[in-house]
Amino acid sequence: MLRRHVLGRNGLAAGSLALVSVVMLVGAGCSVTPPEASAPAVGATGDPVIGGSMRAVQAAEPRALDPAALSNTWTTQGFLGNALYGTLLINDVVTTAIEPSMALSYDTVDGGATFTLRLRPDLKFSDGSPLDAAAVKFNWDRLRDPVTASQSIAQAVNVASNDVLDPLTLRSTLQSPNPHFAQSIVNSSMNWIGSPSALAGSPEAFNSKPIGAGPFLLQSWARQDVTELVRNPNYWDAPKPYLDKISLRTANDTNQRINTVIAGGADVVMESNWASLAKARNAGLPVDVVPMGGGQYIAMNNARAPFDDIRARQAVAKAVNVESLNLAVYNGEGEIPESLFKDGSPYYTDTKLSQYDPNGAQVLFDELAAEGKPVEFTFTAFSTVENRAGSESVQAQLSAFDNVKVNVETVDFPTGLAKAGSKDFQVIISASNIQDPDYGLWLAFQSKSRGNVSGISDPELDRALAAGRYSESTNERKAAYKVVQERVVALTPGIFYVRASPAAVSGLDVGGIHQYGTGSLLPEELWIAD
Repeated sequence: MLRRHVLGRNGLAAGSLALVSVVMLVGAGCSVTPPEASAPAVGATGDPVIGGSMRAVQAAEPRALDPAALSNTWTTQGFLGNALYGTLLINDVVTTAIEPSMALSYDTVDGGATFTLRLRPDLKFSDGSPLDAAAVKFNWDRLRDPVTASQSIAQAVNVASNDVLDPLTLRSTLQSPNPHFAQSIVNSSMNWIGSPSALAGSPEAFNSKPIGAGPFLLQSWARQDVTELVRNPNYWDAPKPYLDKISLRTANDTNQRINTVIAGGADVVMESNWASLAKARNAGLPVDVVPMGGGQYIAMNNARAPFDDIRARQAVAKAVNVESLNLAVYNGEGEIPESLFKDGSPYYTDTKLSQYDPNGAQVLFDELAAEGKPVEFTFTAFSTVENRAGSESVQAQLSAFDNVKVNVETVDFPTGLAKAGSKDFQVIISASNIQDPDYGLWLAFQSKSRGNVSGISDPELDRALAAGRYSESTNERKAAYKVVQERVVALTPGIFYVRASPAAVSGLDVGGIHQYGTGSLLPEELWIAD
């Protein structure tokens, strides 16, 4: 039984390289479920097929293959990190319950002051060396060192020290207690462990041969072209991975990604655009979306003029119609967050996020202008279709008001991330994507958090975030996050305009779609029906 994939060096769908793989059925019952007019499309069902190759598309090219340089989200390199390094832990995206993977457990008995990580025995890196507690300590200590410039330093710095208790056991002492800290492992590159000896070598050597314990090994990485991954024959969780090979390409453009999978030029894509997801559903393709609270917001730099004056933030929030923004960016298909938590969440309140009031906006713009402080700012937009459309929509909407002027600056991802991290912006797109409330809300809005892009600083908000973090009582956490919601709306650090859509879109012959965290797809679970 043969499966032929045609991949082009300069395109995602066509070209001259044919990849032919032999696939074997593991048991009976493997089938492709066709879409029905009245029900969502479903991918391959039945027992997994071993063998074959898959074409995948991610949204962002990595700057390096060092796990510290990778970001664990669906819009960045979650899929690639999982492929090369595996996962210590995962979570259930509905209940947020932590589940074991390479780590058997990561738990606390003292209210989150310390955590104990217990690893599976006999874990090996791809070079045969042990993945043990000392290796985890090396990686986690390295992530919290500012010199490393880790994408996950905001999570890693919450650990004060890591101590090896025995070859399979590590104790982490936190800077301050947090019984929910395991969510930070799941949602960051702390989940990925690289070989200490390999990481101690040159970056160039590591990029050519990264040493992890994941389900796949790097065969080749051609920047801005294709990353070829092959099955790790010594992966700990046999018979996984099911695939022999994955060809991974990058497409920043949502239209390119979704058109490629619809045309059959890719088997699975990591997607972030609600309009593209609607297009895929209309084409009869399976779409798997992780449910999320919070969402993306237009962050206004609270520490820099004009937004160090809360009236400027309130004026812009009152002037921007998020319904119009949704039409401009997502053809009206986006899910607008009316509140921080979805109705049905134990933390839901009816505290409305939208402040749209054009008359009130003009009053504030005029008031600031009369004081010699007319509102003028630059919107720093990432070079994606969505970011450009969003910034231009805000610019167009505010052009209808007096005493406000918007300039748009488009930057690439590395530049934009650097600007966000150094607070070198006035307005930029950020996100507070919420599963367990501590992780997303503390990261985005606690005054000393490295992930606090807007620079919001409020003692009452900090106290409420701390109460939600330190408590293990659901009722106490409900009360704390009610205050958090009220303070976020009152302080207006930004404008929430769309829920995140961590999604995987696949062909009908793809089985094993399984995401954790904020849409981090597990490659070892994937398979292709014959």
